[in-house]
Amino acid sequence: MDTTTTAPLDNDGRDADAPPTLPFVHMWTGLDGKSRLDESVLRGFGMQSVGGGADPQWMRPFPGEVSAVLFAALPVRWVGQWHPSPHPQWVIPLRGRWFLETQDGSRVEMGPGDIHFGQDTDTTEVDGKAGHLSGTVGDEPCLQVLIQFATSPAGPTAHPFG
Repeated sequence: MDTTTTAPLDNDGRDADAPPTLPFVHMWTGLDGKSRLDESVLRGFGMQSVGGGADPQWMRPFPGEVSAVLFAALPVRWVGQWHPSPHPQWVIPLRGRWFLETQDGSRVEMGPGDIHFGQDTDTTEVDGKAGHLSGTVGDEPCLQVLIQFATSPAGPTAHPFG
């Protein structure tokens, strides 16, 4: 997996006549029980108003029951030792950079403008490692927002929202 980019955009929103797509990094558990990373794309945008009389814009409703919205500040040199995601969750870096490394040997670094859906909640321990390794990159903290779900809004596949 390329460590600096996500899947290419079909449309980043500049084509007013076509729905945009949104690339994201998907971390999930494969059939072998190991965590893995894939580049994926969120599709399904439609024009609608956010409300309050605002003009229509491209929106993508998302299924599932949100159980928590958290803000995190990962300190410089922070490392979250091998662990599975506590819940299916979107992780969105707001400032700084961080990395994910999975049991299949993939590694990705992300920063503002990148999004990630973590779904490696049921991995098998292999060589003392279960889930993923994560940590900050560089000399500044990584500020993130996490949106956690009570249950996964999609099945564990490479492209869950395709």
